[in-house]
Amino acid sequence: MADLKEYFPMIRERKEVMEEIGKKDSLRVMFASWTEEQQEEFLDWCTGVRGIRMLYDGFFKEIMNPESTPERLDELLSLLLGFPVRIRMVLPNDSTRLADECSLLVTDLVVELKDGSLANVEVQKIGYMFPGQRSACYSSDMLLRQYKRVRSKRRKKFSYRDVKPVYTIVLFETSTKEFHEFPHVYVHRFGQRSDTGLKAELLQKYIFIPIDIFKKTQQNKDVTGKLDAWLLFLSTDEPEEIIKLIKAYPEFKPMYQQAYEICRNMEVVMGFFSEELREMDRNTVQLMIDEMQEELDRKRGELEKTSEELARNKGELAQSKEELAQSKEELIQSKEELAQSKEELKQALLRIAQLEKEQRQRV
Repeated sequence: MADLKEYFPMIRERKEVMEEIGKKDSLRVMFASWTEEQQEEFLDWCTGVRGIRMLYDGFFKEIMNPESTPERLDELLSLLLGFPVRIRMVLPNDSTRLADECSLLVTDLVVELKDGSLANVEVQKIGYMFPGQRSACYSSDMLLRQYKRVRSKRRKKFSYRDVKPVYTIVLFETSTKEFHEFPHVYVHRFGQRSDTGLKAELLQKYIFIPIDIFKKTQQNKDVTGKLDAWLLFLSTDEPEEIIKLIKAYPEFKPMYQQAYEICRNMEVVMGFFSEELREMDRNTVQLMIDEMQEELDRKRGELEKTSEELARNKGELAQSKEELAQSKEELIQSKEELAQSKEELKQALLRIAQLEKEQRQRV
């Protein structure tokens, strides 16, 4: 079994970790509040049995901090967007998103690039239903936020050319069902285009990355390419894969060293873990709400379809009743005509008999 301590000697032994937890009442209470499974998970990645999960919000924001180490996020965004980018600043999350949906994002980082473009990097532990609709709403919010800021800054000199593209980049740890229709694709790029070939600069761009599908495609494979190396860094907690990664790309080793230095601060790392557990609970609740809403929408659709069929059947029944009434009327009229014909026939036969009698009398 691979031993991460050979590469990161700052990793502590289980006994040392437990002793430090036992020194403070607050840490003991926090540790005791976790389930046994959660306690074991925490101890495993503090002691190198498992690797650090870099998509945990606390670790991601520390390791990928664009203010202290901008070159890391610069490189990741450049690989995803397909052209070199540089981060100018980090923007506060003061958008008009609904408060509950903001709280359910594991990571939500907005940065402005050197060319004025905005990039929103999100990490979702459990992918929400309707990812396209949600991302479109968030992208529109970010675009409007940029428009207002630029217009306020430039005033009379403002031109719509001053409004730059906005990129919404979402990493799904557990992706929704539509992504699994493409089991070998783990980077989906979206942009708006004309069906005629007309060129127009439409500003909203999207990149969706289902991490769970990436992990399936990479099983028992060597890392090929820097983007795959980054995705492996962000997704794996397998010691063997971590060692393979830092051997192929040594530049990732300092990032792991930084993460394990963080782990030596027990209050900070336990806070990271507790917050992650809370986020997971909230994500699970949101997933249940989404699933119930989807089921409700499906039932409503079925009810509307049934109502339409019932209305159509009622219309057909009413038409059938009208046709039946008309047929009855025609039948009555036919019967009357038949009775009249019978009477006329009877009279004609009587007349013939009378004529035959008169003829015999004359003879």
